[in-house]
Amino acid sequence: MKPGIFQRLNFALRNVFRQRARSAGTLAAIALGVAGLILAGGFVQDIFFQLGEAVIHSQSGHIQVARKGYREGRVREPEAFLIDRPDEIKRVIGEAPGAQSTLARLGFTGVINNGKRDLGIIGEGGEPSAEENLGTYLRYIEGRPLRDDDLDGIVVGQGVARSLGLKPGDRVNLLISLAQGAVNTLDFEVTGIFQSFSRDFDARAVRIPLRAARELMDNDSAHVLVAVLDETEKTDAALAFLKDRLENRGFELASWRELSDFYDKTLKLYDRQFGVLKLIILLMVLLSVANSVNMTLFERTREFGTLLALGDRPGTVFRQIMTESALLGIFGAALGVAAGCAAAMLISAIGIPMPPPPNANLGYTAFIRLAPVEVAQAGAIGVAATILAAVLPARHAARLNVVEALRQGV
Repeated sequence: MKPGIFQRLNFALRNVFRQRARSAGTLAAIALGVAGLILAGGFVQDIFFQLGEAVIHSQSGHIQVARKGYREGRVREPEAFLIDRPDEIKRVIGEAPGAQSTLARLGFTGVINNGKRDLGIIGEGGEPSAEENLGTYLRYIEGRPLRDDDLDGIVVGQGVARSLGLKPGDRVNLLISLAQGAVNTLDFEVTGIFQSFSRDFDARAVRIPLRAARELMDNDSAHVLVAVLDETEKTDAALAFLKDRLENRGFELASWRELSDFYDKTLKLYDRQFGVLKLIILLMVLLSVANSVNMTLFERTREFGTLLALGDRPGTVFRQIMTESALLGIFGAALGVAAGCAAAMLISAIGIPMPPPPNANLGYTAFIRLAPVEVAQAGAIGVAATILAAVLPARHAARLNVVEALRQGV
């Protein structure tokens, strides 16, 4: 009578714990590999999250709406892409899933002068209170952000301040060329100096109130409307909603991912690095488990010979060994998931001080972000590595010569 599945599992479980020292070593190898994957994956996920939030809350917002062709033609002909009735489009954006607020921005390029030197800048006119709520990843190293009652206030990037030797309270002139060929200039007082995550942005960026930008450019329009959502995860749903309603009216829409080339390249870089790390850990677990399984099967050669002599088929022996390995993999992966999650929570409670990323100004505190999918993948890799490591030794054991196997150890 053939044993049932529960009898085979019980027999396999007893075999797993019969060689306690070797099984413990194998479990430790699997658990360390799985925990390592969880910690490395959580660290990379936190980098993606914090970098994305920095892009959103210092520059781009979640979604930007502009006239078609603005992203390519704004340098040559910014006046050709003005949104004439921005408040009407704001109302449409406010209906998107998760929409929290909408900001109007009027962009310009020109020259800033402190009375001694000139510097080419890329400027934006914005709504001060709304920009302050969005710009939670902007750090003011001197002075303060713009306020709604600042009629002639300006905030400048750290690089601009260094180039011109500016400090809060200094007076500067902004000079721009209008579409008609005229030149317009306004006088401003520096209220603050900011740092964002991007050094290049800070080297050329200035911001003034939207009212001042409209006066400077002699219009009541906007170039870009920025949608801010209550959750970044709703970006795709909000983008699809707005595309259905605005693309046929001559607007183009872009999410924060499309607007940040730096984020996209960083994402691809870390994805490849983490893929290599997964492969290395998989190979380490494979080698460790394969060595342990080989030693265990060598010591049990007479046992397998006896099973074959009593009439068990080679397939039965193969399945028994694979069941034992699968159980080892499941137990090891479970231990690894528990250890990895506990270590992640402990590390996150402390935080990891990180230096500024390449081409960035601000350091940050890293955490281990536990994503259910990443944790499940790490556990699955541990189980798969254990099963793969046992395939060749199990096939060898199932094909043993019965007489030679019974002589083993005599």
